[in-house]
Amino acid sequence: RMAAAPPSYCFVAFPPCSKDGLVVFGKNSARPRDEVQEVVYFAAAEHEPGSKVECTYIEIEQVPKTHAVVLSRPSWLWGAEMGANEHGVCVANEAVVTREPASESEALLGMDLVRLGLERGATAKEALDVIVALLEEHGQGGNYYEDGSSCHTFQSAFLIVDRNEAWILETSGKYWAAEKITEGVKCICNQLSLTTKIDAEHPELRNYVKSQGWWNGDSDFNFSEVFSLADDHLACCSGRESLEKQGGDVSAQAMIDVLRDKDSGVCVDSESFLTTASIVSVLPQDPSFPCIHYFTGTPDPSRSIFKPFIFVDDVKLVPKVQSPSFGNDDPAKKIPRFQEKPDRRHELYKAHEWARSLLESDQDKGQKLMRIMLDLEKQGLEAMEDILSRTEILDPAEVVDLFYDCVDTELKFFK
Repeated sequence: RMAAAPPSYCFVAFPPCSKDGLVVFGKNSARPRDEVQEVVYFAAAEHEPGSKVECTYIEIEQVPKTHAVVLSRPSWLWGAEMGANEHGVCVANEAVVTREPASESEALLGMDLVRLGLERGATAKEALDVIVALLEEHGQGGNYYEDGSSCHTFQSAFLIVDRNEAWILETSGKYWAAEKITEGVKCICNQLSLTTKIDAEHPELRNYVKSQGWWNGDSDFNFSEVFSLADDHLACCSGRESLEKQGGDVSAQAMIDVLRDKDSGVCVDSESFLTTASIVSVLPQDPSFPCIHYFTGTPDPSRSIFKPFIFVDDVKLVPKVQSPSFGNDDPAKKIPRFQEKPDRRHELYKAHEWARSLLESDQDKGQKLMRIMLDLEKQGLEAMEDILSRTEILDPAEVVDLFYDCVDTELKFFK
């Protein structure tokens, strides 16, 4: 049983630590090694009154309008590990362990709350309000992994970012606290990090912990100290120093470099866990410029390409990074769940698997392929920098196929 929470890492950097008035967001999603993540886009939509939405395990009330979202998600579930919406809101989650055991009862997963926050919140604060209201109403719980033999449950932490501010939201059951960030560099990982600076909290939070005997009300209220199992809430975030060292130069490239770093532990490749997908988002504080979201759609960012996506109407869908759909026959939807594991690999995942085996088996060919891949990525990054340095407004037709074309080119190299 994997009792330890998977060691994902999330980052945000604000000006003046980041370049050119950009907010830079990133996440490495650490998950069970063989799990496939897909990159999916859902257009904005209007919904009939009284309609429901089926999340991973439970059905909840739908809202009248949902925003367009792009998500990187384990392909067996409804929610997402990370993603963005058309209003420049980015959300990523972390599984965390607190002194309160997470519920095995099926409710909302932390990953469902990522998607719900993005679909329903037009700012970071709105997304936070959505997540905590749903937590209050439905609770969190259920298996975090596609595993029929054992139930792996965790509490959730979130990094919620928009063009102006970020919120770190940490939860235990339905109780929560949040801190607002508008400057510097922040990292969250698979441990609680909030201490005494709390800008919003569950109205009953302090009464609850007093009633449990976890806090006497005399000392400063320190969320991590109260809710952590041991002193494991301090040694977080090895990547933060490398971003701080950039001294005002944190860019998309700098964030990508941090996510690729295996020595720091940010890029996870262990017996149980692998970084199965990554995201970097660049959010200009000036709203006349578009936000740019880079996804790998493949495991191990040190051997993957970050490919740009920009929200425009009628953006071209990319089936080659989408896993096959099994509809109601999906073992994740049948009770008892996960009695078998279907092959969820998408076309890009399969091609990339071949590339990874080449990198491992044939040094010369592998390094040559890696150089070509990084060159391709660099062209994409430079083209996006060009878009952000222009004075004229971006023509949507120019980027409607952007992510599609990048995936297509990558596949051609692998073939």
